[in-house]
Amino acid sequence: MDPSFLDDVRAAFPDQDAITLGAPMRDGAIHPEPLVRIPLAMLNRHGLIAGATGTGKTRTLQLVAEQLSAAGVPVFVADIKGDLSGLATPGAPHPKIDERSAATGSPWSPVGFPVEFLSLTGAKGAQLRATVASFGPLLLAKVLGLNETQTSVLTMVFAYCDDRGLALLDFSDLRAVLQYLSDEGAAELAEYGGMAKQTVGVLLREMVELDAQGAGMFFGEPEFDLDDLFEIDRDGRGVISILELSDSQDRPALFSTFMMWMLARLYLDLPEVGDADKPKLVFFLDEAHLLFDGASKAFRDQVEQVVRLIRSKGVGVIFITQSPKDIPADVLGQLGNRIQHALRAFTPDDEKAMRAAARTFRKTPWYDVEELLTTVGTGEAIVTVLTRKGAPTAPVATHLIAPSASMKPLPDDELTTRLAASRQVKHYRDAEDRESAREMLEAKLADLHTRQAAAEAIGVEDRAATARSGRRTAKPTPTGLEKILKTRAASNMGTQLVRSAMGVLERYLKRKR
Repeated sequence: MDPSFLDDVRAAFPDQDAITLGAPMRDGAIHPEPLVRIPLAMLNRHGLIAGATGTGKTRTLQLVAEQLSAAGVPVFVADIKGDLSGLATPGAPHPKIDERSAATGSPWSPVGFPVEFLSLTGAKGAQLRATVASFGPLLLAKVLGLNETQTSVLTMVFAYCDDRGLALLDFSDLRAVLQYLSDEGAAELAEYGGMAKQTVGVLLREMVELDAQGAGMFFGEPEFDLDDLFEIDRDGRGVISILELSDSQDRPALFSTFMMWMLARLYLDLPEVGDADKPKLVFFLDEAHLLFDGASKAFRDQVEQVVRLIRSKGVGVIFITQSPKDIPADVLGQLGNRIQHALRAFTPDDEKAMRAAARTFRKTPWYDVEELLTTVGTGEAIVTVLTRKGAPTAPVATHLIAPSASMKPLPDDELTTRLAASRQVKHYRDAEDRESAREMLEAKLADLHTRQAAAEAIGVEDRAATARSGRRTAKPTPTGLEKILKTRAASNMGTQLVRSAMGVLERYLKRKR
């Protein structure tokens, strides 16, 4: 292999305070020396692991997570397919592992790592919960699939609850507020702009649908304490928190948005640390495209802001997806470390995306990057990282080393044993239901109805008293003569008498003339 090429690789990837990825490749040959590394100090500058299905992204994720843990850096990773639980146990020797170890010049030994299991359902780990209030309207709108108009209404409802001190803890709280504001409390929204009942109906229906999928148990208390992500074991290794999602795969929007909630809370809660020697936490965001599918501009802006600013809090984020085009450009521009597995070009759009991906790498005299993107094999990748000076290295085709932990899922009985012994599982198992918006509105409505009933009772009594005080004096009973005079016959007789008198008077006046 060309010595000048190896000199360039050694200069780009110094051997100090770094995690090892693998050995450089060129023209089909592998140099048996694990030269390609990522400096620990640069892992808070975020990263991307991309590649087509079956190219080895999950094993690369495992490899990086293991070495971060060994370096004393806690890790959070989502296990969508359920095949990362093996991180908790040492790997088993295998001829392919021996072959890879010899090819890369990296000795292999089986090692298990400290692991905590988390779950959105509580079935395969500590029950994760977040309050509706801390989730916020933008993230909740993403989960519910709302359009921008519906999102603005939801934002208004959150503002109303903040101003009125109504705690939104779970779905029942939000449901109670929506029903109240669309009925008895509609007038209270006048200063906020009001909302249409049709929009409220949409929100309630979407909540019912999400609740039917089991998401309701995720919202509530006790809320997951993010400090639990920063644990270090007795040997000084960072604990790997694995979010088991094999029982939640039918709710991709929920788990991808939940991970974004975690990042947003970390960004708000953690102090500034500047440029540290190693990150405080590295966050692997698997199936990253799910985070952006159908997302509003406001949501994308929030993601971009969090990713851009959270590095100063000592948190690194590594996105895992099939193609770089799955990530918005403003976010992709923040990802300094890239491990690009092979891409497949089956359609004209795929070919266009591959050419675009090739142009994002630095030019190098050692490779045709566009050709390389389709020829690297499984367990191989094109790597470019940020140096300690913050400049990206030229891309290097890399034969990745093998993970030390098991690449098979834990057997169910062993997982059950570990969960039974977990402090986090015990702590988050039972839900709490303290007074919140629902109870406060129920009390308010009960008081309102009591006052209305009292006012109605007072009104009835007042009307009765008025009727009693205004009653007229009874008329005396008419005499017999009065009764006769009021008859029709008496009335006709009176009329005849008047006419006869008038006739006599008229004849008298004529004679006088």
